[in-house]
Amino acid sequence: MSWKNLFDAEETKETIDRINSLTPETNAQWGKMNVSQMMAHCNVAYELVYTDKHPKPKGFSKFMIKLFAKNVVVGPKPYKKNNRTAPMFVISDQREFEVEKNRLIEHLNKTQKLGAEHFNGKENHAFGNMSTQEWNTMFSKHLDHHLTQFGA
Repeated sequence: MSWKNLFDAEETKETIDRINSLTPETNAQWGKMNVSQMMAHCNVAYELVYTDKHPKPKGFSKFMIKLFAKNVVVGPKPYKKNNRTAPMFVISDQREFEVEKNRLIEHLNKTQKLGAEHFNGKENHAFGNMSTQEWNTMFSKHLDHHLTQFGA
């Protein structure tokens, strides 16, 4: 499957338009999260890149994540509905819709402006060095999955 190129300004805008179509009342078509929690969940992928908020996995744990999760995360197949997620991605508390939406849009814009070359060979929190294509697939596929979950 082909994913949006989030390093491209127009394709980033199309994704942001999908985010902007959501409201605090938008209901999920599957899963347990509400729309604000979903956007907070999507923000975690960017927090791992742009902050030190989450501890890096080490040793055997990192090896296992890389071995079993990397191909699911950066591979071409769409995510299945209701898959389990890593503990740091679980959002169970209530979140502010506008805050999470604005953070997600800011992350998308920052990523697009930094561009593909910034990410080429950049180390991922759990998966090691990744190609530009792997970074894009990870970001784009995850967002598409959750925006589709909420009908956007």
